[in-house]
Amino acid sequence: MKQASTYQSIKLSESSSIKVEDNLVIEAPLQININNESYTVVMRTPGDDKELIRGLLYAEDIYKSSDELIIETIEINSDYSSILNTVIPKGKLRKGYLNKRTLLSVSSCGICGKKELKDLETRGNPLKENPYESIDITFDMFMEMNNLQHLFKTTGGSHACALFDVKKKLLTIKEDIGRHNAVDKCIGDLINKNSLKNVSYMLVSGRVSYEIVSKAFFAKIPIIIAVSACSSLAVDFAKEFGICLIGFSRDKRMTIYSNPQYINYER
Repeated sequence: MKQASTYQSIKLSESSSIKVEDNLVIEAPLQININNESYTVVMRTPGDDKELIRGLLYAEDIYKSSDELIIETIEINSDYSSILNTVIPKGKLRKGYLNKRTLLSVSSCGICGKKELKDLETRGNPLKENPYESIDITFDMFMEMNNLQHLFKTTGGSHACALFDVKKKLLTIKEDIGRHNAVDKCIGDLINKNSLKNVSYMLVSGRVSYEIVSKAFFAKIPIIIAVSACSSLAVDFAKEFGICLIGFSRDKRMTIYSNPQYINYER
């Protein structure tokens, strides 16, 4: 099954900008049903779905029998989203299912734990275009964020999110073991300060997947800049939501994946 997809992007350096074809890892939802009732949704790269389900149900203390687990394919869509149903005798369902716990992976995925594919829908009008003067100074913003990542410097195991206004002034920075948790902390901080409307840039220390773009959209943040990669679904939704999504921002280089008209990138 296809696990990567090609997207057009613009690669920037200090002296040039070139259009390229970039391969992005595919991110798509998998809805897991148990005995024909929706249990949860996980975001994954397509392939080995049945192995994923078997391992997840084992880790969640839902099914630990050595007997073969019957997994039926209910739906496979062209966008790689799928619905699979597991058939488990009621007598073999363990405490993890009876307690209706959410997934262990909540520290890394803000979508895992949803029950059905339709729960992932995000509605609303795209953000309005808001062109900026220059993107060059974003490298300085990353330096400022890096200098304030005290937990990361101590542990090497945390992510960071930083929000800046249109003049590149830092409004807040938060750290957490989970990427989406750091984003939530920043947004919550500015909601409490009644200054969320002042945010123009969201910087994140790791990769960007669907849930990060969704959170930026609800907070009406027009530009996301990430140190690492962007998933296919993140780019698709950023285009739909009117968000400028930038990845691989390091060593004074970056790659623009959506809505490049927001910024001045000509070199």
